[in-house]
Amino acid sequence: MPNRLQHETSPYLLQHAHNPVDWYAWGEEALARARAEDRPILLSVGYSACHWCHVMERESFENPEIAALMNELFVNIKVDREERPDIDGIYMTAVQAMTGHGGWPMTVFLTPDGVPFYGGTYYPPEDRGHHPGFPRVLAGVAEAYRERRGDVARNAEQMRQVLQRKIAPQQTGPLTPALLDRAAETILGAIDWTEGGFGGAPKFPQPMGFEFLLRQHARTGSQQALDAVTLTLDKMAAGGIYDQLGGGFHRYAVDAIWLVPHFEKMLYDNAQLARLYLQAFLVTGTPRYRTVVEETLTYVQREMTHPDGGFYSTQDADSEGEEGKFFVWTVEEVDALLGPDDGPLFRAYFDVTAAGNFEHHNILHVMEPRAAIAARLGVPEARLLAAVERGRGILHAAREARVHPARDEKVLTAWNGMMMRAFAEAGAALGRADWIETATRNAEFVMRDLWQGGRLLRTWKDGRAKLNGYLEDHALYADALVALYEATFDVRWLDAARMVADVILAKFPDDESGGFYDTASDHEQLVTRPKDIFDNATPSGSSVAADALLRLALLTDDNRYQIAAAGVLAALGGIASEHATSFGRLLCALDFAVGSPREIAIIGPAAAPATQALRQAVFGRFLPNRVVAGADDPDSAPTIPLLAQRPLRDGQPTAYVCEGYVCQAPVTTPEALAAQLTA
Repeated sequence: MPNRLQHETSPYLLQHAHNPVDWYAWGEEALARARAEDRPILLSVGYSACHWCHVMERESFENPEIAALMNELFVNIKVDREERPDIDGIYMTAVQAMTGHGGWPMTVFLTPDGVPFYGGTYYPPEDRGHHPGFPRVLAGVAEAYRERRGDVARNAEQMRQVLQRKIAPQQTGPLTPALLDRAAETILGAIDWTEGGFGGAPKFPQPMGFEFLLRQHARTGSQQALDAVTLTLDKMAAGGIYDQLGGGFHRYAVDAIWLVPHFEKMLYDNAQLARLYLQAFLVTGTPRYRTVVEETLTYVQREMTHPDGGFYSTQDADSEGEEGKFFVWTVEEVDALLGPDDGPLFRAYFDVTAAGNFEHHNILHVMEPRAAIAARLGVPEARLLAAVERGRGILHAAREARVHPARDEKVLTAWNGMMMRAFAEAGAALGRADWIETATRNAEFVMRDLWQGGRLLRTWKDGRAKLNGYLEDHALYADALVALYEATFDVRWLDAARMVADVILAKFPDDESGGFYDTASDHEQLVTRPKDIFDNATPSGSSVAADALLRLALLTDDNRYQIAAAGVLAALGGIASEHATSFGRLLCALDFAVGSPREIAIIGPAAAPATQALRQAVFGRFLPNRVVAGADDPDSAPTIPLLAQRPLRDGQPTAYVCEGYVCQAPVTTPEALAAQLTA
């Protein structure tokens, strides 16, 4: 019989709807029962693409004896961490404080008022070495709650104090480029100069830190900063973390050389990495970087986009019960598909061997430069590349016939903002109108179906939108709407960005310590009001809010946005420069704030080739610290201060560049505009 989770929209919760566990979703019904019956709460947090979440479900939550023990002793609550980042963040902090590490599945035991007193991550169904079995943990925790209530109360009070403690911002004085230089030095000191990325295994992409290094290169000319970026991007694009057939990136590499990935694919990783490779292409002109952008966004259009325009959240690592099965190959499979001529060339290029590199199968990756491979094989490079391209198409088509990994089809506002911005910026930079259309359809979908009651909601699936949006939802979507306005000059997107930003100013400020809370002022009361300032796998809401508000302030001349952004940077600029690897996105906002950004206005009919040439002169180069506004002609220019009193020059499409309250002479050619922008 299905349990209460059958009424949820989250695919992760629905996966557990037929467990024999008496699951509740997080809410007052479960909390009220725990209080009424004086029962401890068992909180289980995970997400649909989590491999070990599936393992624990198979081993424990589908086990009738273990489920009966859970039902007898606890009120059991299941949470999708992607839907409820507030719940996840609070209790992950507690688990890390209790155990020294964290991860998913997360298993936390709470008092009836929601305070954690014991917790961990994955528990096996029986004792394994030093790892206690889940039934023993359940019995021990329940016994402690019944018989040693004083110990439980002391643990809970200690954890309450931990959770309510705030990081004290450091007073650093004026924000100056010296903070950026110190941060860059810290980040460069953490680079793996052999394989790229940071540290050893497991290795995560961490695109925000590399975006900051690109900005540091643009600001100072640092070759070392650029080298760190290109080394990492080259290694990732050649590695198994990149899907060499279908495009897009897996979550992370379990090794230090980007070879063996954890095979799940996350929307937020691909959004951030598409932007990073785009920026690196604009800086270096390296064709491979553009190809990665094209393949990644094509993958998202093909496999991660709802017909109404929303972007799905994740794809699982597993298919048919095996991690990575969908993505790996044997020598026999490759040769059967490609034949004796192309097969050996393809296998040599992608290092497909009889021994394999992953459980007797092969993850496709490129170990050598193609010229070296061609020379070793004794064939012309063109012959090798032709075989590789034919083979990629044939193997991809064959792979499509396999059982696909499951897909989490909920639409999360924050993650959609990241991907929408990637499509908007890449479309503008590379002249891809179809990508701008994809971004536009996403904006129309989100602002139609997820904007309700004067705010954004968090999640949508199967026609149902729910859960009040968090700071990250509003910040990342305002950020994306600004990018879409710049890509289209359609003023409705700037108006929408202001509307969303105004919610941030109204509902999220921390008036005591500065910056913003993660939850709105009218959010349900939890054990603490979370305020995550760190840029982790996704950027913190505070970092993105600062970035988006700075850009809006320049576009609208609304000082409220400038003041709010300055408050975030004043509170966090110092700690960000000292702990730079944890504040990549905030450092990008700080770079904007101290970087004398350009204000660019383009007046001219959108379809005119001369207007398009001016746009390409702006969007076709790496200019991270700029805002762009435009209109067809002076008379139709909307009420955007940047466009005020901007006539056409000699009847031609015209560009205006201002910086630091000083404007240069208007220009009508892309060459003249480029000269101003590179001065």
